[in-house]
Order: sequence, then C-alpha cells, then structure tokens
Amino acid sequence: MKFSRKLLWPLNPFYYWGALTIKKMYDWNIFKSQTYNFPLITVGNLSVGGTGKSPFVAYLIDILQNEKRIATLSRGYKRSTTGFQLANTNSTALEIGDEPLQFKTTYPNITVAVDAERRNGINQLRKLKPKPEVIILDDAFQHRKVTAGLQILLTTHYNLYPDDCMLPSGDLREPISAAARATIIVVTKCPLNLSDHLQQKIITKLNPLAHQSVYFTGIAYAETVHSNTSKLNLEKFTENTFCLVTGIANPTPLVNHLNELEATFVHLNFPDHHVFSDREIKKISSHQFILTTQKDFMRLKDIEILKEKLFYLPIKVKFLNNEAAFKQQINAIVSS
Repeated sequence: MKFSRKLLWPLNPFYYWGALTIKKMYDWNIFKSQTYNFPLITVGNLSVGGTGKSPFVAYLIDILQNEKRIATLSRGYKRSTTGFQLANTNSTALEIGDEPLQFKTTYPNITVAVDAERRNGINQLRKLKPKPEVIILDDAFQHRKVTAGLQILLTTHYNLYPDDCMLPSGDLREPISAAARATIIVVTKCPLNLSDHLQQKIITKLNPLAHQSVYFTGIAYAETVHSNTSKLNLEKFTENTFCLVTGIANPTPLVNHLNELEATFVHLNFPDHHVFSDREIKKISSHQFILTTQKDFMRLKDIEILKEKLFYLPIKVKFLNNEAAFKQQINAIVSS
C-alpha cells in the first residue's frame, strides 16, 4: 500500500459502514433488486478495476456466440454520451467507451450496448427484434439494482480480495462479505505454471461457500500484433525499439511479457481509460513503432498521425484448471 493511501486509513470506517449499510438494505429487501426470467450473467469484482473483466467477457462471448444471440451491456465509462446507446460499425470510443467498442469491433455480429442504469439497458435490449437470448453485464457485480442468474466474481492472483481493504486506503468498493453473492469466483492473471498446491492455498484463503466454484486463469498473449490494416509477427516486431503505450489499470503483466522476450522499448504509462491530449499524441507519434493494448487501441486507432505505426497485442483468457466444468456451469445457466 502506498504511503499516501495509508494516510487515508482513518476514513476507511466511514466508507465501510456506508457500503455495508447499502448492502444490508438490499439483503433485507428494503432496497429492491430486479430479477429476470432469461439468462443474465454478471462479470465483475469487488475492487476498483484491473482484474481482467474485458478479456473474461470476451471469453464468454467466444463460447456462447455460436449457440445464442448475445448482448453485452456496459456502463460506457468516460463516454461523451448519456443514456442507452447501441454500438454500430461507426461508433467511436468517445461515444460508447473503449471496452464496448472493443467488443463490437472483435465481435461485430453480437449486440453491444451501454447504459449506466442497468435495468433500463436490459429493458431496452429486450425490446429489440430479434431480442438477445443472453445478456452479459460487464462490471456490474456491485450494481445491486439487478440480480443476475449467474454472478462471476474476478480477483487477481497478486491482489486477492481477502488481502485487500476498503477504499480509500485499499481498493475494495464493497466489504469482503459481498463475495458471498458470487456463484463463480475466478482468480485471474495467474502465472500459467501455478502449481496445484498453490492453487489450493489460494482456495483456502478465499474460503468459498458451498455454492461457490473457484477457477484459475492466466493471460495468453498472441504471437502477432495487429494494426488497422495489417498484422506482424510479435518476435519480428520486437526486433525494433518501440514505444509501449498503456492506459490500463495494471500494465505489469504486459511489461513482464515483453521483458521476457528481451524487447527494447520506452514505456509511456497513463491512467486507466485515459483520454489522450494533443501534446501526448504528439509525443507518442515521435516514435517509429508503437505498441499498445487492444483497449487503448480503440481510443488511438483513428488518429491520423498514428495509423501507420500503431499496433496492439491481443490477449486471451487461459484456464489453468477445470475449463470443461466452467463451460458446463455456463451452459447450464444459458439452457435453463
């Protein structure tokens, strides 16, 4: 924990009791939560970000899109629009947010929508013809106005929620007890060689309830980098000195991966969902080769001076254990 955040520790009890009060209001049915009679899947976390929600939503789309009509619903963080918006082939990150644009760009045949009010977004999606058969709620675990049939809670290997504390000195938005709402807990960003023994130690620390399943996933990086018009072999690309541009919550795994490839690069690191200024764009464009994440690429790909030199490195979720059992749980919910 940074020293500056330690100074905020006296404020933690106020945030904790405020969050706990809201939680209890829903638990005691004083505040009402809407349930639905069709498959609704929530992917979220207890912390303020960086757990790998977008790759996990993409994984769910991959395994479901050939069987059902899929829609994703996100808040659309840092977009310029308000209310319910449907993504289309001409949408921009400024209009719908970088992550929803990433979903629509990667999966053009699914329905992608944004709405800060999840209940309204769900109702609008169900009015479409044909209406989606499955809706995936991105980053909505803490959105208690909606109760999904399946709630997937993500926590990172390097910062498990039992080891964290509440805002403002920690990263948790809700008390640890809120994890009880989850049906599935996924430990993300694990080393791909994480042993069964260490997995079991983590499960013991998480202390799952009887109804909860725990899975472990890591990040699998692609062997190619992609631009607007082409793709290159990653090893060939890293023979050049390049600029790595990141505006994500935790770029460390990507930096470590590039270091393992013995790449030579300058790292320009920005806050999550960063809106790049003209001065920053000029600095980035001074480099001949530029690599970024797929999410950041959504915000940078249409800038003219970057188009010929900007590439992103795709990633995929890789299960370390029991992937077949996970898919079976998903299919059971979707088929019910």
